[in-house]
Amino acid sequence: MPLRLSHLFLRTLRDNPADAEVASHQLLVRAGYIRRAAPGVYTWLPLGLTVLRKIEEIVREEMHRIGAQEVHFPALLPKEPYEATGRWDDYGDGIFRLKDRKEADYLLAPTHEEVFTLLVKDLYSSYKDLPLSIYQIQTKYRDEARPRAGLLRGREFIMKDSYSFALTEEDQRAAYDAHREAYLRIFDRLGLPVVPVNAVSGAMGGSASEEFLFPCDIGEDTFVESDGGFRANVEAVTTPTPEPIDHTNLPAAQVHQTPGTDTIATLVDAANTHQPRDDREWTAADTLKNVVVAAVLPDGSRRIVVLGVPGDRDVDLKRAEATIGGLMGVGGEVALEAANEADLKKNPGLVRGYIGPGLSLDAPVLGAQGSTEITYLVDPRVVAGSSWITGANEADQHVFGLVAGRDFGWDGIIEAVVVQEGDPAPDGSGPLRTRRGIEMGHIFHLGTRYAEALGLQVLDVNGKLATVTMGSYGFGVTRALAAVAEATHDEKGLIWPAAIAPADVHLVATGKGDEVYAAAESLITQLEDAGLSVIYDDRPKVSPGVKFGDAELLGVPMLVTVGRGLKNGTIELKDRRSGESHEVAVDEAAAAVLEHVKGLQNLKGAR
Repeated sequence: MPLRLSHLFLRTLRDNPADAEVASHQLLVRAGYIRRAAPGVYTWLPLGLTVLRKIEEIVREEMHRIGAQEVHFPALLPKEPYEATGRWDDYGDGIFRLKDRKEADYLLAPTHEEVFTLLVKDLYSSYKDLPLSIYQIQTKYRDEARPRAGLLRGREFIMKDSYSFALTEEDQRAAYDAHREAYLRIFDRLGLPVVPVNAVSGAMGGSASEEFLFPCDIGEDTFVESDGGFRANVEAVTTPTPEPIDHTNLPAAQVHQTPGTDTIATLVDAANTHQPRDDREWTAADTLKNVVVAAVLPDGSRRIVVLGVPGDRDVDLKRAEATIGGLMGVGGEVALEAANEADLKKNPGLVRGYIGPGLSLDAPVLGAQGSTEITYLVDPRVVAGSSWITGANEADQHVFGLVAGRDFGWDGIIEAVVVQEGDPAPDGSGPLRTRRGIEMGHIFHLGTRYAEALGLQVLDVNGKLATVTMGSYGFGVTRALAAVAEATHDEKGLIWPAAIAPADVHLVATGKGDEVYAAAESLITQLEDAGLSVIYDDRPKVSPGVKFGDAELLGVPMLVTVGRGLKNGTIELKDRRSGESHEVAVDEAAAAVLEHVKGLQNLKGAR
């Protein structure tokens, strides 16, 4: 049966909603696909649900193609499995927690590694049962502090998450590769130009990790690429570390008065004015900037971290967050934020604008043998033998010629600065370019982290217990819908790819005569007999301008108009994407529409 707009549960909007900042959010609300229920939480209306289910079906087909089997877990889960893996605490404020009437703790699952692992543990006990891949399409919940961009970053969202279980690295690698290829096919069918990039695993744990990013200016992720084929999220970019420098003949460090130089720019000016050198001028790259940040641990406590970076570089806290937990020996996600006045008051030795690691290894302020309350981490460019201008830990004083490894040490190396255009790729494949993107999927080698924590073992071929190795593969279903809307729209409205459009054809009847509606009904019958789905604008007292405006807003790829051309025996066909239209004879209309729709479906990405 056609979806008749005279009865369809739909109201389109002329204006953008006040809280919608990006095109996909604006258009999905205006076109009546979704409605806001709460910040980051949306109600799905009939057309939106139709598109969503089509995306889910594409995902299912590709999962089944690689042999994965579908299961379905509850979203409401007990605390104990997450406590066993440490993630009950690791997630901090990022999850929704609740208690039942008996005061037992539960959570709304942000992800399901634990219960997948326990299910396999419950049912399988032998190597003969493996390898195995299982998946679900399920609603997830995360307590986003600032939900934004509609479906792109919400508190409730739908994901496909799958998990592979194997005993050998070979089988695990095969499962990883199979999922990777399945994801590329899914994105191709959706018409999304997604690129896989190297990534870090974060709170998921594990080793190898790739993200699938849709390049887009509104994306929250930054990634880099080189002409030689290197691609990575900036969090996964490693700096080619310079070779250590022979400092045998370097003079001893000296402290100089540098009044009013609490910024890098003023320090460089003062150095060139009062401490000039013969070979070249001092630049920001000669200075060691020490940035004080607070690491907020999963339990809410704060620890002070000082990041030592070249003065010509800005700190990227998100990039530092990717690895700082491991460097500090802390499990779970660690958030970084600028140190506040209370943090600095607790550490009076940190003189704002004049912070340094100390004048010698014998009496360090920061570093391995310095303050036990402060962790000092440096950029990879701070190599042994490199010489720096940096703070002397006294107001209006800096030390010149402070040598790394000779005069100061550190507690660890961290990638914590903004990756810049032109930085060298870690693999030597050329200079890097930076781009923005939306994360659409993420695949991981989890290894044995969850299996060990939850006791997932099976008997191997020799009858001995062996720990299972796992992979995890996430795909954002609702995010994919929003990304397609973001990628395929114009100033008039949405333009869905044929594979996921809410209907194959949008038919508009315009005119007052009964013959118009009779011809439209006849054409609909022929189209449906040919297997096509139809949205039919049969509203009798709505102007043609409103009908055409709604048709372009809704975004069905094929528009058919039965109206004033009928007196000449013709019907208009229009391609929503190209805008091209032409007239066909009434008795040839059904065949022409069918041919055009099949052509759309056969395009790459079914667009």
